[in-house]
Amino acid sequence: MKSKDGRAKKPKGPVTPVASPSNDIALEDRRVFPIVGIGASAGGLAAFEAFFSNLPADSETGMAFVLVQHLAPDHKSMLCDLVKRYTRMQVMEVTDGITVEPSHAYIIPPNRDMTLLDGRLYLNEPAAPRGLRLPIDFFFKSLARDQRDRAICVVLSGTGSDGALGLKAIKGEGGMAMAQDPATTEYDGMPRNAIGTGLVDYVLPPADMPAQLTAYVEHAFGRKLLPVSPPTPRVDNALNKILALIRIQVGHDFSQYKHNTIGRRVERRMAVNQIGQIEEYILFLRQNPAEVNALFKDLLIGVTNFFRDSEAFDTLQRDVLPRLLAKKKQEATIRVWAPGCSTGEEAYSLAILFQELLDNSPKALKLQIFATDIDGPAIEQARAGRYPPSVAADITPERLNRFFTQDQDGGPYHIQKRIRDVLVFSEQDVGQDPPFSRLDFVSCRNLLIYMGAGLQKKVISLFHYALNPGGILFLGGSESVGDAGDLFITLDRKRKIFQRRDTHSPRPGLADFSHAPLFPGLTLGKPVRGAEKEGRVNVKDLTEKTLLQQYAPAAALVNDRGEILYIHGRTGQYLEPAEGEAGLNILNMAREGLRTELTIALRHVAVRKEPVRYSGLRVKANGDTLTVDLMVQPAADGSLASSGLFVVTFQSVARAEPLPSPPQAGGPSGDTGQVHDERIVALERDLRAKDEYLQTTIEELETSNEELKSTNEELQSANEELQSTNEELETSKEELQSVNEELATVNAELQNKVDQLVRANNDMNNLLAGTGVGTIFLDHQSRIQRFTPAVTQVIHLIQSDIGRPVSHLASNLTGYDRLMDDTQNVLNDLIPREHEAQSKSGAWYLTRIRPYRTLENVIEGAVITFVDITEQKKAQESLKESEYLNRLATVVQDSSDAVMLLNFEGRILAWNPGAQRFYGWTETEALAMTIWDMIPESRRDEVWDIHRRLGLKEKVEPFRTQRLTKNGQALDIWLTATALVKEDGRPYAIATTEKRTDPLMAGRNQE
Repeated sequence: MKSKDGRAKKPKGPVTPVASPSNDIALEDRRVFPIVGIGASAGGLAAFEAFFSNLPADSETGMAFVLVQHLAPDHKSMLCDLVKRYTRMQVMEVTDGITVEPSHAYIIPPNRDMTLLDGRLYLNEPAAPRGLRLPIDFFFKSLARDQRDRAICVVLSGTGSDGALGLKAIKGEGGMAMAQDPATTEYDGMPRNAIGTGLVDYVLPPADMPAQLTAYVEHAFGRKLLPVSPPTPRVDNALNKILALIRIQVGHDFSQYKHNTIGRRVERRMAVNQIGQIEEYILFLRQNPAEVNALFKDLLIGVTNFFRDSEAFDTLQRDVLPRLLAKKKQEATIRVWAPGCSTGEEAYSLAILFQELLDNSPKALKLQIFATDIDGPAIEQARAGRYPPSVAADITPERLNRFFTQDQDGGPYHIQKRIRDVLVFSEQDVGQDPPFSRLDFVSCRNLLIYMGAGLQKKVISLFHYALNPGGILFLGGSESVGDAGDLFITLDRKRKIFQRRDTHSPRPGLADFSHAPLFPGLTLGKPVRGAEKEGRVNVKDLTEKTLLQQYAPAAALVNDRGEILYIHGRTGQYLEPAEGEAGLNILNMAREGLRTELTIALRHVAVRKEPVRYSGLRVKANGDTLTVDLMVQPAADGSLASSGLFVVTFQSVARAEPLPSPPQAGGPSGDTGQVHDERIVALERDLRAKDEYLQTTIEELETSNEELKSTNEELQSANEELQSTNEELETSKEELQSVNEELATVNAELQNKVDQLVRANNDMNNLLAGTGVGTIFLDHQSRIQRFTPAVTQVIHLIQSDIGRPVSHLASNLTGYDRLMDDTQNVLNDLIPREHEAQSKSGAWYLTRIRPYRTLENVIEGAVITFVDITEQKKAQESLKESEYLNRLATVVQDSSDAVMLLNFEGRILAWNPGAQRFYGWTETEALAMTIWDMIPESRRDEVWDIHRRLGLKEKVEPFRTQRLTKNGQALDIWLTATALVKEDGRPYAIATTEKRTDPLMAGRNQE
């Protein structure tokens, strides 16, 4: 329904879906609209304003917008009120489980992560600490998983790289990505990182994005998308959150599997982890990705063994597979698919079964089996073809000897190479990934029982598509094809063996000509006069078409259930729509006078495969009575006959004459006798028809009784098995209660041990961190097992380096490249080694390498420690310098010249008595001064140059200069300067010897 302006009106109130098996699929089809995820951080408010202000004025955009911004966790967000100012769409803050609708904007609340599952938004408490959260990536990834190619993401202004990984996920599913032009942002970190992925489709200012977005949606989806009503939820929020976490981390969607089974698996994992509330378990899953993997493993169906249900395999080998092989041509390949193969026992069982038949077959046939499962580790085990000795209980000794080899001393069994070579194992999700095709046999046992009705129907249709005509479908004992009886023929109801039923579209034949154009553009035959402009026609086809229109009787092509597949001619005199639910079943549409005979004839032809004809039937049509000849026969094409298709023809003969009226009094008696004879003949014909119909009904009833009896026996057998199982469960319950008590005791002890280990581990970590000694623990292959924080000053290590060889990492030590060699030598001879080395930053470390010994005196690697000895080195250097100065002071103490020791900054380090006599300052006063206090301003540049040259280890010749005395007098002196160097050749101080150039003063100095 549309409004006056042409827009679709929203329904008043919720729409109640019609209860039907296909309703969920139809509802999903109606909910096709894109969801646009918009991520922003700092500077995002201005970008939001520009974006929403330029959306079309019409609020019916056909898209849903979900805004994710970095918000303060302890502050109420005003974003919702601010966005409402710029758009006519409904804007709301997300609540848990809200259904996403088109032409709405949804805003994430503070301190929450958000996921999308089946068109609903779910909120979770953030698992990562504040400052390390990536809410945009988190939502974009769930958006990609849920919406696939309908997902759209927009990255606006912000710092950091949040959103880039989620953008990759959306592009991986075929979605579209936009990013704000960095030149228009307040903070360009997020847009630049998004653009740096190379996957962004449009780089635009926010004001230009809406127009481009609208054009993309209308082009990509091909129509204006309108709002739809939400479906009624079928599962609670908690399970949906868990399924969303599994789908995000593992990549497999269990939302269409039976939720009772999933609930039981979740309860089991909660019990294992001692978690009482499901909300706590959801948070536990968020914080422990390993638990998500563990739950995923629990959801997988791994119960299998060789030749499970041996009677079903015997039926295959005896009755089904020989006929399948007989139809194959020489040198043909038999293609088999085993979805849900788990660890491969079922697939190998099929391979053995086929191989046994091929070994006895006169034909040279090839075998190829595709075995798939979503469980990667199970597939790896299946590829290995290695099974424990216990499998011998499921396999006959003959098959064990023929197709298996066993390791010595009763080890595991290995599949022989000729069997292994015919199988191809791969990971595949049968509900999501494309199937194999042109198959002769599909074995999917005990997988459908875990799926919901919708997914079961989809998978059964997929199997029908994948199989060749006449292909075999082999299901588990508790499975069936359900409502897909029109796709498969039941070969063995008890063993669940089915054969693909051919579904035919109308074949090109005579019947098609009733709808063909008068002069089809064919090039065969002679041209018809006057039809040259229309092209060339086939004279033979034209003649046959004309004759068919004029003389061929009305007919219908039906299957063995009476469903009409094709109608030729005008059948309105013989068939009419039946009252009630619309359908095309010929038995329900037959007019009065035809139904009984048509039912009998159709059953007779279906059983005996020979034509049946009834003549002179009286049919009531539109208030009149017609005389009709009815004929039912198998379809003319033999290949179709084998598939249960039949042709029903109706031929009107002369109009039925009304029965003669009773003769008048005095009329001829001969006429009365003739009328009576005709009436008797008609009544006898009707009686025979009723007898045949009754006999047919009796046969059908007997058949039904036999089926019911067989079903009853199966139910009784199942009931006995259930009773036996119940008794076993009662016994198991008592045993489990006893085991549970023991486990509770053991658990308490283990918990105490865990607490002790946690305390010891904390003490050890604090001890190692408190010592400041860098330590690396290595295994025998020199792989890093553990390290302390202090070691990162020597070798750049991060947590992800654990498990890597230490040789792959570069150290900061200079002049010491034998770390790996010394470590290997220690592992070889168990003799500790030490070495002093200097880092690039100038720090000195004492490197010690020792074997790692356990309490049992077992060597399990090596321990490398780096002790910072920089202060020791400095103390040693200072001690050496001090000793040198002391020796120097002894030499110059009695010198008549002024002798001083300076550092390169001019600080006076030593002052002899001669200097005191020259300049007047005592040693104590001089050591608190710098040489610049004794140099006139005009001479300072000269002295700076001398110091520079000495620092470069250049030789400086004695030179004349001036010094200031304590009383301010300038003295002319002759100065000799020498640089003092360390052992490594580096200058560290300057020694000067100064003499006066005044002879008189020199003489006094000598006195």
